[in-house]
Amino acid sequence: MLPNNRFFRLTTGIVMLLLIIYLGTKVSFIFSPIVSLVSLLVVPLMLSFFFYYLLRPVVDLMERRKIKRPVSILLIYLVIAALLFIFSWGVWPTLRDQVTNLFENAPKLISSLVDQLSQWRHNQSLRQVLPPGEDPLSRLSDTLNEAFSALSDYSVKLVSFVSYFFIVLATFPILLYYMLKEGSKFGPKMLNFFPKKYHKDALEVMEDIDSALSSFIVSRVLINVALGIMMFLGFLIIGLPYALLLAVISIFLNFIPYVGAVAASIPVVIIGFLESPSMAIWSLVVVIAAQQIQDNWLSPVVFGKQLDIHPLTVVILLLVGGDLLGILGIVLILPLYMCAKIVIRKVYHLFLEHRMEDMME
Repeated sequence: MLPNNRFFRLTTGIVMLLLIIYLGTKVSFIFSPIVSLVSLLVVPLMLSFFFYYLLRPVVDLMERRKIKRPVSILLIYLVIAALLFIFSWGVWPTLRDQVTNLFENAPKLISSLVDQLSQWRHNQSLRQVLPPGEDPLSRLSDTLNEAFSALSDYSVKLVSFVSYFFIVLATFPILLYYMLKEGSKFGPKMLNFFPKKYHKDALEVMEDIDSALSSFIVSRVLINVALGIMMFLGFLIIGLPYALLLAVISIFLNFIPYVGAVAASIPVVIIGFLESPSMAIWSLVVVIAAQQIQDNWLSPVVFGKQLDIHPLTVVILLLVGGDLLGILGIVLILPLYMCAKIVIRKVYHLFLEHRMEDMME
């Protein structure tokens, strides 16, 4: 007769789970349509969740003003459509011209940068500062050549990106509409997956996760838009080329905490250096000044203690997320970590805290 202790049941469960996973890998063709569907919907769903948390406070405010949710959502869609029209009329032509100009002039820019680095490499004063046998400027030149070559390869895939973009554009507003309309019903419906005695605790966890994600997304958008505006104005003052394009790139890269700020400054300094060494210095001054205003004045007011994660933990999470899922992992890893942290704390409080205290005694 088989033993019926807890260890044996746990071991049997783990073995059965591993066996199911192994058998699943042998019939992966059955799941390939599901994987394709999920990969097709992951970006629309991400955008829907992002704009859901961004727009929900506005919809809730309009509902408190006695405007029905469907009407509120349609009014918001009309405002967004008007803003997109203004963007396409006033901002997009400049941004498009700067992107086109950058791609057309990329070979000349690379050649100019290589020439300047070559002159610096033969500069006697600089050679005395560099360690003997080291040639970092040469390595930097090679790295930039490889980067621009890779960028050109990615531009070939632009057609497939555009087609996927239109799929996203067609699906995500519909998903967003129903999320904004039915969002308040998600929590009570999810309680059905938990035992009745844990309904209160599960509801607290869902409310904490909802509040954390909402605060994180709204605050991050406000901070990054403010940073982009400051950088754009600074770039215009010093006369940096591609000012609007570099400001837009900085807005998106700064969604990655800590690391994004460094990544955003690299293209700015390179473009400034192509103009002149003094322009590179001034562009770096603008970036540092804008980020200091963000870190010391704006972030404490907007964020408070919402992103209570140690910088070293953030860097490790970004490395893990990037290694697992690339750009998608970098974008998702922090919100997922915040949600997991809330769940683990609650589970520890419910099931492990008293046992640990008893063991310590």
